[in-house]
Amino acid sequence: MQTKKQVSIETLQPNEVWKHFYALTQIPRPSKKEQKAAEYLLQFGKQLGLKSVMDEIGNVIISKPATAGMEKCKGIILQAHIDMVPQKNQDKEHDFEKDPIEAYVDGEWVTANGTTLGADNGIGVAAAMAVLESKTVEHGPLEVLITIDEETGMTGANNLSSEALKGDILINLDSEDEGELYIGCAGGLDGTFTFEYKKEEMPENFIPVQLNIAGFNGGHSGIDIILGRANANKLMFRLLKMLANKIDARLASIEGGNMRNAIPREAVAVIAIEKSKEQELKKIVDQFSEIIKAEYSITDPDFEVSIAKAEKPKEIIDKTTQTALIDAVYGCPNGVIRMSDSMPGLVETSTNLAIVKSDSDKIQVKCLMRSSVDTAKIDLSEAMESIFRQAGAKTKFSGGYSGWKPNVQSPILVVMQETYKKLYGKIPEVKAIHAGLECGIFGGIYPKWDMISFGPTIRHPHSPSEKVNIESVDKFWKFLIATLKNAPKK
Repeated sequence: MQTKKQVSIETLQPNEVWKHFYALTQIPRPSKKEQKAAEYLLQFGKQLGLKSVMDEIGNVIISKPATAGMEKCKGIILQAHIDMVPQKNQDKEHDFEKDPIEAYVDGEWVTANGTTLGADNGIGVAAAMAVLESKTVEHGPLEVLITIDEETGMTGANNLSSEALKGDILINLDSEDEGELYIGCAGGLDGTFTFEYKKEEMPENFIPVQLNIAGFNGGHSGIDIILGRANANKLMFRLLKMLANKIDARLASIEGGNMRNAIPREAVAVIAIEKSKEQELKKIVDQFSEIIKAEYSITDPDFEVSIAKAEKPKEIIDKTTQTALIDAVYGCPNGVIRMSDSMPGLVETSTNLAIVKSDSDKIQVKCLMRSSVDTAKIDLSEAMESIFRQAGAKTKFSGGYSGWKPNVQSPILVVMQETYKKLYGKIPEVKAIHAGLECGIFGGIYPKWDMISFGPTIRHPHSPSEKVNIESVDKFWKFLIATLKNAPKK
């Protein structure tokens, strides 16, 4: 079996892709902090002698003329995003703004040591870099668009100028199942619900206790939402409700989740209880742990619910706000809301209770709603607004974007189906995805673009279990260069 000691990522095939992916793992690039990586790409293009620009928001666009004899092909834009989701295991020391990713080969996969890998979407960026650098890949007029901040707001896509690109076809390199072509995606909407609270002193006969819920698998809040994995925030508030009802536990602080598009894996709360109820607390937590173990034995078998000592908090949350907060979060929808009627097996509408965090005077609850049906997304947001407004929270919705409507008559789809069959002897599956590909936004800016998305096989993106299949990267690369060679004519 291959191990990280035996095999270097830079020696994997296709080398022209893996060497660039490895280089990207050495440059910190969490969302909103990807400037160094964007500058690296800009200089990469300039060193190749290609027209390379960075727009006002920070997207990088590199243009490469058609190879000889391919001038009459339609212009193709290869697109990927430079940022990555920064998630790590609780016991892992890692600063995503300073430290490189510790990527290594594990059998048939490349993964990382205790953190997200960044194959989402580093592999797509690396493939585009390989095409730009190649002197043998045949292609028509080519542009490479590398966007910023896809994972936390699609800032780069949303701020793309309608005059920045000249191509006719956009190939998004951000899908995660080799052998599948994506021609549609869900739209999204962020919801933020804010509770303001009064500070109260902790009663003298009370002691502080820290509750920890950790070890859930988490994952991508779009792709993995159908798996029914545990949401650490939902379970923490389920426990808090039990403790508030049974031993009058008082909440001092709460922190769970840190990314709107990642299913929360961990949550921490500091509570105050009467000292005489320590044993009862332990009994309730043990019972709760057994319940969760039974309910999530398949999806999340390795979690842990624990109690630890805590420093005395400066204040606790007033009981009225605490009750309203617990009831609202406990009752908040989470997970799959509705499956698609037109595409069996596809989630139509979902929501992820992504972040709950308190500070000195307020608690914020953040959710990401997704749907391929805009009216269903709006309906879900109004239902959630009703829940939190009734609980006394201020509500705000932002970052909304529409889905990408499938076009089964797409010329690039036909070319890619035929090309894949010639390469691998079968027609690739055509799908839509329950995630927010940037194509949904691009379609509004460039309504005449013909768009498609594909990529290698990536598992557990947005979590420290993220990994990319080595063989699938080779197939992805060969398919990409064959597609460029067979591009539709003008």
